[in-house]
Amino acid sequence: MGPHPAVAAIRLAVRRVLHDILTELNTTAGVPAATAAERMPERPPSPLVLVACSGGADSMALASALAFEAPRLGVRAGGVTVDHGLQNGSDLRAEEVVLRLRELGLDPVEATAVTVGREGGPEAAARDARYAALDAAAARHGAAAVLLGHTRDDQAETVLLGLARGSGIRSLSGMAAVSGAGGRYRRPFLQVDRQTARKACMVQSLPVWDDPHNADPAYTRSRLRHEGLPALEKALGKGVVEALARTAQLSRDDADALDAWARQAEAGVRDASGVLECAKLYALPPAVRRRILRRAAIDAGAPAGALFARHVEEVDRLITGWRGQGAINLPGRVVARRQGGRLVIRQG
Repeated sequence: MGPHPAVAAIRLAVRRVLHDILTELNTTAGVPAATAAERMPERPPSPLVLVACSGGADSMALASALAFEAPRLGVRAGGVTVDHGLQNGSDLRAEEVVLRLRELGLDPVEATAVTVGREGGPEAAARDARYAALDAAAARHGAAAVLLGHTRDDQAETVLLGLARGSGIRSLSGMAAVSGAGGRYRRPFLQVDRQTARKACMVQSLPVWDDPHNADPAYTRSRLRHEGLPALEKALGKGVVEALARTAQLSRDDADALDAWARQAEAGVRDASGVLECAKLYALPPAVRRRILRRAAIDAGAPAGALFARHVEEVDRLITGWRGQGAINLPGRVVARRQGGRLVIRQG
């Protein structure tokens, strides 16, 4: 008799990601991709894959699947839990998570404490601190990848948050299955719903911790999860989460294509000295032109996280709505101005 369907689903999702990691590692090392999984156990030391685990149902399900699948593919499996220090007893809870991961057979396992700042709001600050800690842990242990437990439900929430910000198709593309420097972060569960992950924990008798922040209406994502999405499902039917996740993938494909187009077009809109020519920019489709403008501003020193769509639109008006207006001030003390048919973007 095979495993419960929920357990089978999470294991399959992790197995596919581990196969991808092995194939990439062996291809980079010159081993034919077709034999990657077979030959990896013969190449000491075996690659290490870490799971980021909060102790919640999603990440505990992910940890259990990694613990099951990794040895079968010659991969070492470890875990990291991040103590944000935002609740009383968070250090003790982190120690409990470490114990649970070790009971699953993961090694190395560690808890790492972080200090959460205030920049960008509490959710963004906690996320920044968490990823910095995970980056450090991956580097310290020489991990090939870090698995994150984001589910299809998380993806749907991310798409809705992006839609509310009104910041373009890239926001609608949600979270990538592979992200971070060198493809460090992998999200095996983006096609697995939250209920399946929780069911997998239940049938395996895995204790889980429900973070009270996930139900706190002070947090935007919490309100969306407990009020917004249920209201949408009541109005539109139960397929909303699946549809939003599908929108994310379609939007990502479109955004990637437009990014590639913009990279190819950029060389053709610069003069011999490398300055952008307004007439050539004007001839491009708006989506391509604005990507070039955004990249030019970032290259000049504008912080990507502070450069919003409204900034790029103001610069774009120097191309499409030229009336002799003055320079545009951008984040990072970057200034964009039109000079003699050319667009100059540099730090002021």
